[in-house]
Amino acid sequence: MKEKRLQYVEEYIHSVGTASLDEICERFHVSKNTVRRDVDRILEKGTIQKVYGGVTSISHNLVPFENRDHTNHPEKVALGKCAAQLIEDHDLIFIDSGTTTRNIIDFLPPLQQLTILTNSLDVINAAVNLDNVTLMTIGNRYKRKTKSFVSIDDLHILDKYNISKAFMAATGVSIASGLTNSDILEYEIKKRIAEKTQKMYLLADASKFGKSTMLTYAPLRECDAIITSKMLPEEYRVFCRDNNITLHICDET
Repeated sequence: MKEKRLQYVEEYIHSVGTASLDEICERFHVSKNTVRRDVDRILEKGTIQKVYGGVTSISHNLVPFENRDHTNHPEKVALGKCAAQLIEDHDLIFIDSGTTTRNIIDFLPPLQQLTILTNSLDVINAAVNLDNVTLMTIGNRYKRKTKSFVSIDDLHILDKYNISKAFMAATGVSIASGLTNSDILEYEIKKRIAEKTQKMYLLADASKFGKSTMLTYAPLRECDAIITSKMLPEEYRVFCRDNNITLHICDET
């Protein structure tokens, strides 16, 4: 349990960039002495450093959200194009926040009538002038780091929407942990959408597989399709076959 908590604490620090000790205490419901011991253990790895009142991430593996669109960019565009081909006339779709899912908008047929529900500022800006799209937004608190609206006072408000397809993003994907992310406010929306939608499509480039972060918002078996950039390892292909998950490998061309 302790080792798992250390992993989650480290992932949380990397996800937010800088965190105070009090913030970590509140997030993980542990004492400040426990947090100090955990931080000392993580400091030994050299991925974080102390700052006044807290710690900050110095991991070379951490890519700020504003720079993630430049990481694996051709693959992400290809995934967006592939996902757009799965949308049908008069669908009510949810498009998750993320640097991959935002690309779907660029490939929507101009005459296709559909409704888009989203919490992504990038998706909102891209869809706002599309005459063929009815645009609905959710989330009442803006998170600048991910350009998304998070937190809903009453998650049951989503129950009124008959979502036909949800195009989801994830920070990490694994057979054991499923679809994961690191932010509790985003997690609540993702989890509710995953439970509500008729079909769930995961958009994730190959670098996301075999990784997990703090929070699982849906088990992998709940996906109807996985849209990715390269052929997945055999264990994932077997898992998809056994769980009737369609695998779409999207070429960059």
